[in-house]
Amino acid sequence: MKTVALTQVVDAVEALFDLATDDGVLLRLPDGKIFLLRSVADEAEALDDFADEIARTRQNRALMDLLDARSHEQLRVNAEQARRRLGIDP
Repeated sequence: MKTVALTQVVDAVEALFDLATDDGVLLRLPDGKIFLLRSVADEAEALDDFADEIARTRQNRALMDLLDARSHEQLRVNAEQARRRLGIDP
């Protein structure tokens, strides 16, 4: 994804940004192309949210026990075996 820093914003674009603040906005061009304009959290807020989510996940004892048990399993299934089990032709 690319980041473009805007130094000036025309009124029409600012109105689109206002619409996209709470909900995303689909922009449909005359040629049929569709773009999504959506507000995202600022970087510091997003990092704080991610750190909080990691902390909550680590406190989930049932999940941690499951992951620990799964990490000790010896049985592995390769892609070919999985396709056969699922009846998918290679």
